[in-house]
Amino acid sequence: MREPQKPATPTASASLACVGPDAATMGYEAALSELESIIAQIEGGDVALDESLRQYRRGALLVKRCREVLDQARAEVQRIAAADLSDRPEPASAPQGS
Repeated sequence: MREPQKPATPTASASLACVGPDAATMGYEAALSELESIIAQIEGGDVALDESLRQYRRGALLVKRCREVLDQARAEVQRIAAADLSDRPEPASAPQGS
């Protein structure tokens, strides 16, 4: 005898997948723009609680992505600066008086 199938319930990750592009692959400007839009909607108070929570979750993913991109950029700037400093010749010593 077969048991009746339970209706599928969407998981949090499945519901986030349909929200927009994958936050983990978004560029900084796109993620920041979407985040600003979400903040404006939530602060406006024109959305239902469930929708606000969904948007808050999406916003948290976008904040994480923005931080990752900024951290990567900071690390790249530090690598460039370190390489630039190591490529510079040592300053010549001033000749001692004879």
